[in-house]
Amino acid sequence: QVQLVESGGGLVQPGDSLRLSCAASGITFSRYAMAWFRQAPGKEREYVAGFSRSGGYTYYADSVKGRFTVSRDNAKNTLFLQMNSLKPEDTAVYYCAGDQRIITRSLRMPTQYDYWGQGTQVTVSS
Repeated sequence: QVQLVESGGGLVQPGDSLRLSCAASGITFSRYAMAWFRQAPGKEREYVAGFSRSGGYTYYADSVKGRFTVSRDNAKNTLFLQMNSLKPEDTAVYYCAGDQRIITRSLRMPTQYDYWGQGTQVTVSS
């Protein structure tokens, strides 16, 4: 049984930092493309950052480049998202996603991922 469990969300002020974690089980984690998506109320789910299947490439949405860093620990089956200089527009539910067959040009498409976590809320407000 595949499980992706996110943690680390919370309420922070603009300019603060948070580190999200996604613990995976039931998969050969190192073989999976892994990604973070987010969804704000009334908006579509959008790609934030992630890795290709090989883990050799990382990709970021333009809105988070220079502020967010995605990393993975294959030994611990865990995906991370370090979020710095948070802005109110970063407020959303953040989801971890994984897929074993996804191709590089589809990495930003949520419909192409087989497995999802339950999400963790991030709220940035003064």
